[in-house]
Amino acid sequence: MIDSSFIERVRQIVGAAGVLTDAGDIDPYVRDWRGNYIGKTAVVVRPANTEEVAAVVKLCAQTHTPIVPQGGNTGMVGGGVPDTSGDAIVLSLKRMTRIREIDLANNAMTVDAGCILQTIQNAALENDRYFPLSLAAEGSCTIGGNLSTNAGGTAVLRFGNARDLVLGIEAVTPDGRIWNGLKALRKDNTGYDLKHLLMGAEGTLGIITGAVLKLYPKPQRTCTALVAVPSPRASVQLLATIRGAMGDRLTGFELMSRVCVDHVITHFPSTAEPFEQRHDWQVLVELTDTLKDAQLEDALATSLEPAFESGLAEDAVIASSESQASALWGIREHIPEAEKARGKSVKHDISVPISRIAEFIERGDAALNAAFPNAQVICFGHIGDGNLHYNLSFPGATPSVEQTHAANSIVYALLDELGGSISAEHGLGQMKRDEITRHKGEVELDMMRAIKRALDPHGIMNPGKVL
Repeated sequence: MIDSSFIERVRQIVGAAGVLTDAGDIDPYVRDWRGNYIGKTAVVVRPANTEEVAAVVKLCAQTHTPIVPQGGNTGMVGGGVPDTSGDAIVLSLKRMTRIREIDLANNAMTVDAGCILQTIQNAALENDRYFPLSLAAEGSCTIGGNLSTNAGGTAVLRFGNARDLVLGIEAVTPDGRIWNGLKALRKDNTGYDLKHLLMGAEGTLGIITGAVLKLYPKPQRTCTALVAVPSPRASVQLLATIRGAMGDRLTGFELMSRVCVDHVITHFPSTAEPFEQRHDWQVLVELTDTLKDAQLEDALATSLEPAFESGLAEDAVIASSESQASALWGIREHIPEAEKARGKSVKHDISVPISRIAEFIERGDAALNAAFPNAQVICFGHIGDGNLHYNLSFPGATPSVEQTHAANSIVYALLDELGGSISAEHGLGQMKRDEITRHKGEVELDMMRAIKRALDPHGIMNPGKVL
């Protein structure tokens, strides 16, 4: 139970600056940025280092006090928000912002979990290196949250998910011990790979407090283009064409429907229509190269020639400056905010094999349009890695519980048939905690529950999330 004596013991551990009890101060920590989840807590604890995290967790283990770990609170599924009981503390890592070491010879950077993703990106660039994890919330999300949810983003096509960018982690276990797994090794074949157990666990198995991140050579040349395509099916074929021609220089391939572009232009008036004619589908293409003299624009133009001849591409704009490239990326990056400005929608962060993306969109659109003739499908995402944000908007209205359930049933049934996943990069949190039991086999669920019981026998780590 969180009472005054418990809070005083926490204050002795983290100091007065590390404890928030005023309702106004607490409020931003108990609601998600979408406004879908609002919880309750008596105290937000903000430790300044790993030792303080461990001491707080040990106290919570002794008193069986639930803990909700939180990074930048930019999650999409309510994973970092407490429930309404008020029994849990929120443990925020925002004060843990040290970049502990940059090892250029090993192409590695060791950081605190509370470091803002953009800060890490900039630190890498300042040292002539590149950290490729990139997503819309990079100016406010923390690396601990990124790793706890195994974040995806726009560069998965080339560099993989967040878990692929990590050499080692440091974490506090549910009983308050510190596991120092901060090894900067690319080969360590000594048993279970525990870091991968904690990454993607959404704080239910322990709290990530630090990480050793992989760095890459800094790109010297970048080419950004927006290509109009007649259909999602054509975009998948175009992906294969460009990837075959450009190889690993292809780092981004983002699909956007006409609806998405229209929403961005409406809610961000400075956004210009990129083509003279309106097109139903567009893909944002990005190429990078570490060679200063790489002629990426010419190479991309050459690779697009057969696409135009075969009808896979209808038009293209290749950015001739950084500002033009930024404007093209701005269309893609502003879609979530533009959608939010239109009101609540039924959201699906899903993945399917790339070869079945077109079939999913064609069949999904048909089924949703038949069931909800007055609704609007909003489709965009990282087509290069099979991840779509596939949402259903009801203009001028908030979807009811019944509509949400019916839309989910249509989408999830199709995903099961096509071998997809109901969560590609946002995680399960509390939004999909119950739904996942209908899509995973009993053996897999039993294994997950066994791991949870073994590491967190009292169930204090982010209760009500994932399982």
